[in-house]
Amino acid sequence: MNHSRIYDNILETIGETPMIRLDRISSDIPATILGKVEYFNPGHSTKDRMALQMIEDAEKEGKLKPGGTVIECTSGNTGMGLALACIIKGYKLICTLSDKQSKEKMDILRAMGAEVIVCPTNVAPDHPESYYSVASRLNEEIPNSFYPYQYDNLSNRKAHYLTTGPEIWEQTEGKVTHFVVGVGTGGTISGVGKYLKEKNPNIKIWGADSYGSVFKKYHETGVFDESEIYSYITEGIGEDILPKNVDFDLIDHFEKVTDKDGALYARDLAKKEGLLLGYSCGSAYAVIEQMKHELKEDDVVVVLFHDHGSRYVGKIFNDDWMRDRGFLNGLNKSALDLVNKHIHQPLVTVSSGEPLSNAISKMKKYDISQIPVKDHGTFVGSIEERKLFELISDGGNMDDTLVREAMNDPFPIVESNEEIVNVTKLINKENAAVVVKIDSENYHIISRHDLISSFQ
Repeated sequence: MNHSRIYDNILETIGETPMIRLDRISSDIPATILGKVEYFNPGHSTKDRMALQMIEDAEKEGKLKPGGTVIECTSGNTGMGLALACIIKGYKLICTLSDKQSKEKMDILRAMGAEVIVCPTNVAPDHPESYYSVASRLNEEIPNSFYPYQYDNLSNRKAHYLTTGPEIWEQTEGKVTHFVVGVGTGGTISGVGKYLKEKNPNIKIWGADSYGSVFKKYHETGVFDESEIYSYITEGIGEDILPKNVDFDLIDHFEKVTDKDGALYARDLAKKEGLLLGYSCGSAYAVIEQMKHELKEDDVVVVLFHDHGSRYVGKIFNDDWMRDRGFLNGLNKSALDLVNKHIHQPLVTVSSGEPLSNAISKMKKYDISQIPVKDHGTFVGSIEERKLFELISDGGNMDDTLVREAMNDPFPIVESNEEIVNVTKLINKENAAVVVKIDSENYHIISRHDLISSFQ
């Protein structure tokens, strides 16, 4: 997008979104990971592209005439793209949404002049109250109306073939080896996938699917299994139908992602990369984490982040909402959270020159199982009960044995803001605990017991 020019209207600003390296969250992945950040579109999602394409193609085909009404079933983002097009082109817009969509999406659509009709989620697609059926009925009842039906409208994937795919190819200078995106209507993955496969048939196309969706099993077996269908929370990906826009032949792999993992990775992307993204963006990134064993150092992976997190502030970015669904537990806390209850107490330590009996006395007094060894302000080792038991079993004299003769390596030291999910990886057979640095002078300790207790 050329920001030095003046645009005639908001629709001209759609496309040419930036590509951003994701070096912080993907530090343990050998490949280059790039995010195609689609919330830079004016409607804050990739759906702006296909919404405009569907409207313009309908105009050319005579399906949409001046003064007409556009009616669409949407999870919110397509509705927003249609709202922009309808404002500029002078059409009325009616959107049907399922009741699992965020209130923010509904409020934004209303703010942009759309009429919003909320329909139940837990009904079959052909149920008269489903958001598909309600949109179809309104299209039959309202004169001079157009129902784009983004699921089967091939202008959807055409938009991504014409714009998103070429942008990804050019931005990576043709080096892209994997494309990852959440799959709902299928327009993005199929349009981009078709373009990239034409450029290089070896490029892998991976789709994020939800548990409760039919895509993965159908792709792998050709069977539409209704037993796969059940309610899930993630918005914008997965389906209980097979949209015509999904070209299964172009897709190399579907990876299922849990509602919880999608939410947690979205929150991680905000904290680690400064990208406030939508729910299914977390799901798309989760695919990379779950498939990283297949990635090599020279791979270039592009993950498309299709919308902005402002539409989910009452959900995945709300701790109460997350906690109510069991998505927040001890693994989402920081190291500081676990030591706060005894932060006012000094850390119990011993020096390397003390007799081992002193360490045992302190362990009994404070009811602890391990002690850091500290000399002249520096952690030089550690004492823990397993080693003491071995010495006692061998008949060792605790008064004659010095701490330095029995100590193990120092416990790992972490910053107070380190997430517990990372702390747990440091506690193993060799390390019974982790030392938390509060500031330059104050330290505390996290043991296995502290970690287990954090789940209560």
